[in-house]
Amino acid sequence: MNNRRRLEGVVTSDKMQKTVVVRIERAYRHPLYGKVIHEHKRVMVHDELGCQIGDRVRIVESRPLSRRKRWVVEEILDRKLGASDLGVEA
Repeated sequence: MNNRRRLEGVVTSDKMQKTVVVRIERAYRHPLYGKVIHEHKRVMVHDELGCQIGDRVRIVESRPLSRRKRWVVEEILDRKLGASDLGVEA
């Protein structure tokens, strides 16, 4: 395995072609006060696997693919079951 950064997050938008928006959450303790601080970051990610909203994915950093895309979906860890997966028509 190479030394590229890998993060896990949840897909929040899949409205673009071959691009999804992933929300990465991080919690850490404040060094002085000890309070738990929750942070999140939204990144644009290149998607060849066909992710859907709610999927938990692992992303890996890559070369710049466009102005705002520097990450690629490596694998889908957990699929979110929606109406399309259950065979229900809207």
